[in-house]
Amino acid sequence: MLTRALASCLSPGGERAALSILIFHRVLPRPDPLFPEEFDAGRFDALLGWLGKSFTVIRLERAIALLAAGTLPPRAVAITFDDGYADNFTVARPILEAHGMSATFFIAAGFLDGGRMFNDTIIEAVRAFDGAELDLTRLGLGRFSTRTTTEKREAIDRMLPTVKYLTPDERARIVAGVAEIGGAPLPDDLMMTSRQVRSLHAAGMTIGGHTRSHPILSGLGDAAAFDEIAGGKAMIEAIVGEPISLFAYPNGKPGKDYHARDAQLVRAAGFTAAVSTSPGVARRDADRYQLPRFTPWDRTHLRFGLRLVQNLRSAGKVAA
Repeated sequence: MLTRALASCLSPGGERAALSILIFHRVLPRPDPLFPEEFDAGRFDALLGWLGKSFTVIRLERAIALLAAGTLPPRAVAITFDDGYADNFTVARPILEAHGMSATFFIAAGFLDGGRMFNDTIIEAVRAFDGAELDLTRLGLGRFSTRTTTEKREAIDRMLPTVKYLTPDERARIVAGVAEIGGAPLPDDLMMTSRQVRSLHAAGMTIGGHTRSHPILSGLGDAAAFDEIAGGKAMIEAIVGEPISLFAYPNGKPGKDYHARDAQLVRAAGFTAAVSTSPGVARRDADRYQLPRFTPWDRTHLRFGLRLVQNLRSAGKVAA
């Protein structure tokens, strides 16, 4: 009740409404020792129960329209997922449906049907590596102790920020080298199939764009950035059989991962709104092409709710 009361004060609805947009990536069938903070089925089910008691969960595109019209209800929340992981369909979807809720799924179209994102290649290569030390010096990444799960996680956390901001070609070269040196077979079923995306859409979930290959848009030229944005849109539209209107920036930090130019390119590609990963909430005067998103990682109802309430005090950052 405390969370609901505080949220009602900060997000009263109408002209002074605030829209909280939650961001998720994966919902695992069971906890992962390598990534214990990642949501699993039990935690996600509990979280949706908490949301249902204190907030009003609304489909993102409807929430955006109501916000612009000044008619958004109090304590409004929209749920989103990025990238297109298969567990979004197999694990998250049934839990959403059991709670009578919907979500928006932003799909990096080029990884569907057996693809694997660069970060997952690194994660799974390190996870499967059978040795005490992973020597990546020839790739310029150094040596990593890999005796324990903790050491493997430390290795992953050191590698990913470096590799993420390489040029697309260099990133692909380095990631392929990590997989080769790791030497273990890697999974090819981490991402959804086109059929699963169609099924999500047919079930009433919203499908959005997330580029083709999940590049850092700020590092691309105008033509390449537009090709990623518009090309991913076209691929998803061919799958679901109708236009899509919502977009999520890869990685999504304003001013670092995308610039104001990219927001203009998203508009030019035909999207009507876009979301970042800047914490905060959207109010009626928010930039529709830079809507903030945030998800607390707290494991108790009270802490989760209070952090979500605290987030209601921030408007989020934008790329100027």
